[in-house]
Amino acid sequence: MRGLSISALISLFLAMPAAFGQADAGKRVEPQGMVWIAGGEFDMGAVVNGQGSAEIPMASNDAGPIHRVRVDGFWMDKTEVTNEQFAKFVTATGYLTIAERAPTKEEFPDAPPENLIAGSVVFAPPNHEVPLNNHYQWWSYVKGADWRHPLGPQSDIKGKDKYPVVQIAYPDAEAYAKWAGKRLPTEAEFEFAERGGLPRKTYAWGDAFRPNGKWMANTFQGKFPVHDTGEDGFTGIAPVAKFPPNGYGLYDMAGNVWEWCSDWYRPDYYEQLVKTGGVAVNPKGPDSSSDPAEPNEPKKVHRGGSFLCTDQYCCRYIVGTRGKGEVKTGTNHLGFRCVKSVSQVVTQ
Repeated sequence: MRGLSISALISLFLAMPAAFGQADAGKRVEPQGMVWIAGGEFDMGAVVNGQGSAEIPMASNDAGPIHRVRVDGFWMDKTEVTNEQFAKFVTATGYLTIAERAPTKEEFPDAPPENLIAGSVVFAPPNHEVPLNNHYQWWSYVKGADWRHPLGPQSDIKGKDKYPVVQIAYPDAEAYAKWAGKRLPTEAEFEFAERGGLPRKTYAWGDAFRPNGKWMANTFQGKFPVHDTGEDGFTGIAPVAKFPPNGYGLYDMAGNVWEWCSDWYRPDYYEQLVKTGGVAVNPKGPDSSSDPAEPNEPKKVHRGGSFLCTDQYCCRYIVGTRGKGEVKTGTNHLGFRCVKSVSQVVTQ
């Protein structure tokens, strides 16, 4: 099983001025489906309650200390990349995702040959309450699970063009971004954008989880992991843009599906930044990955939480909290969105 812890060319360039603030430099054209995030300085991270690991339950002791960061302006996709968008990429390039490629004997020398079948990781809720100290009780490796069959070979994405594409490993997301003339966001860019101009707030929309009783994100209700009651309108994944956008006009920056960031994961990275002093400018993460829980698994940062997040176990819809994932592993609650730097666009 692929580390559950739990090129194609064709670049599309969209026109805009070479530099902002130069009104006569050319006509500014917004890249389709993206919004401009002006950048700025902010407090990054989340307050930690001192309990739990980087994985459970509600605490996130890898999200502190809060530190000062500045990011340059960038464009960001309004929504997660959808099945429809990813299908266009695959049609144009013939790309096969990692979940569609059979594992090799070289990768897994101890695996029986009959187990070397393509697949991916799927949420499989138990039919009874279980202790929340072992996530293998609700995650399974499913042969035949991939982006076209997110829950396994019996499932499909017919009628789900506007749903986020899932079962995407990091190299898959990276390949799509390169094809689209974009890139994956840094963790700092993601958090700055997620905050939507609201400094030091608990959620992307403010301090109340349900302001005036309104659901603001696709999360888990009911008894985790047994049953999602769908009080927010969805049991499991939702189409994109079904909940209100944040202050920057971005949808689903919290909940629905986790999203890949370009940073390597280390639980102590923020501590390192604080020790250097001053404001961290456009931080791109550590040079390498290190997760004490699985030291041999290279991991990248996940952000935003998913439809499985709940205050009973993981409330990573809180702004500033972090996730992590082995780079070659996708799941049915993991997708991505892209960004563009000013240098990645051209002038008209």
